[in-house]
Amino acid sequence: MSAVATQWLAVASPPLAFFVALASLTWLLGPGRRWMPVDHPNGRSLHSTPTPRSGGVAVIGASLLAALAIAPAWPLAGWLAVGAGVLAGISLIDDFRGLPALLRLAVHLAVSALFLLLAPGAVHWPAGWLGLLAVPVAVLALGWAINLYNFMDGADGLSGGMTAIGFSALAAGFLRVGDTDPAALSAAIALAALAFLRYNFHPARIFMGDVGVVPLGFLAGALGAIGIAAGYWPVWFPVVVFAPFCIDASVTLARRLLRGERVWHAHRQHYFTRLVRSGWTHRRVALAEYAAMAFSAAIALAALECAGGMRVALLAGWAVAAVGAMVWIDRRLPARRGE
Repeated sequence: MSAVATQWLAVASPPLAFFVALASLTWLLGPGRRWMPVDHPNGRSLHSTPTPRSGGVAVIGASLLAALAIAPAWPLAGWLAVGAGVLAGISLIDDFRGLPALLRLAVHLAVSALFLLLAPGAVHWPAGWLGLLAVPVAVLALGWAINLYNFMDGADGLSGGMTAIGFSALAAGFLRVGDTDPAALSAAIALAALAFLRYNFHPARIFMGDVGVVPLGFLAGALGAIGIAAGYWPVWFPVVVFAPFCIDASVTLARRLLRGERVWHAHRQHYFTRLVRSGWTHRRVALAEYAAMAFSAAIALAALECAGGMRVALLAGWAVAAVGAMVWIDRRLPARRGE
């Protein structure tokens, strides 16, 4: 394929992903609705009416098409497509029939390990013992990215809007150094999520489902790792960009572990779920989370342009704001065991 053709594909992939996702969702909510699994409300749910899930098929399908279009110019896109495709397949089965938590986790970690170890140029491992120690840490980190994205898919508009903001920030980070191929893929994922938001913002007509959020977590973590390995940004950059997801899921899980709770069981202890249960509407919670995500992404991108004391001051100010928000929610709406 000529250089001109591959460049055109990179430019065309983001808008095409948007329209493919939008057309797919229109079909899913029309003639395709009959095959979709339905999420029925229960004691742990935040929604009150049966709602079809697995709408993430449209988002991931459009994202995989974009990745395959970009792969001739950027082979890592093909590896990303394979990893996300495997996770989408196992997660779609889980959406329909349910799978044991340990089996799902094993697949998540296996895909993470295979990508990090086999994809050429995805990660540059240190030599010696440091490299041996780095491998399990990186695999667990990517596995955690996959699962925290899944944990945070619980309110109307949340995962779609946060995906659009987070991947847009990754695209900006790649464009900052002139690497257009991963930037195009990141932008394609963001626009596909934006198309999904058309039907998922409150009141949601469709949910993402595991088939959407699980591979999105992989793509977020893998693209973040690729940028770290290439020297485009430090380790903290993707963590700060996706901080509203990372912090909420990580702090909530740690607290549940300390209480001796079964962390694989559904619950309503996340910060965003407590806000909904306190009386905040799904719309208000989503907009507040969008503001937090946009703020975190802006701080992360601004910190990349700074050095020394200014960077430390920016990140410290962001950390104080994040901790302050959590303390405010904890005091007004404390999490309780068994919720």
